[in-house]
Amino acid sequence: MAAQVYRFDQPERFIAGTVGRPGERSFFLQARDATKLISVLLEKEQVSVLAERVDDMLDEILRRAGGLTSVPAVAPPELDDLDPLEQPIVEEFRVGAMTLRWDTEDEQVVVAAYAVVDDDESEPPDDPDESDRDVMVVRLSGAEARAFVKRAQAVVAAGRPPCPLCSLPLDPSGHVCPRQNGYRRRG
Repeated sequence: MAAQVYRFDQPERFIAGTVGRPGERSFFLQARDATKLISVLLEKEQVSVLAERVDDMLDEILRRAGGLTSVPAVAPPELDDLDPLEQPIVEEFRVGAMTLRWDTEDEQVVVAAYAVVDDDESEPPDDPDESDRDVMVVRLSGAEARAFVKRAQAVVAAGRPPCPLCSLPLDPSGHVCPRQNGYRRRG
């Protein structure tokens, strides 16, 4: 079966979002244009790393250009997207590898999210059209990429609060802190 390439050259929306309660959340990347809506499942760490890398890349582009670029220093407020993931959420695939690049000609960020495969040691190809696994390719302006980063960082941070002693997530049902040797004070 041939791999499916889901291409979004000018998406109306590209966001990271979750389904479920903190501690039990599933993370998705969702892209929509006039004709299609695609949702791909990924890990919280993948969302966090993607946001960090996009942000770092945009900062470097801004630094190298000396501020003479279409990339804004911060996300424009008018691009804030606080709406939930669109329904229905149909998982097209689980993300294994991702690539990120800057298209200097069009001044766009290009994110490619590849489906996980049994042999996930293989590198994704430089050209998504040559992939043997499903892939979602999204092209974003610098401003849209900054807005994606802002939302993705907020989504990752919205999980369970960390324990002030060990920094592990606090569960609503309780937390056995390794720094307290499992001791829990009773009220």
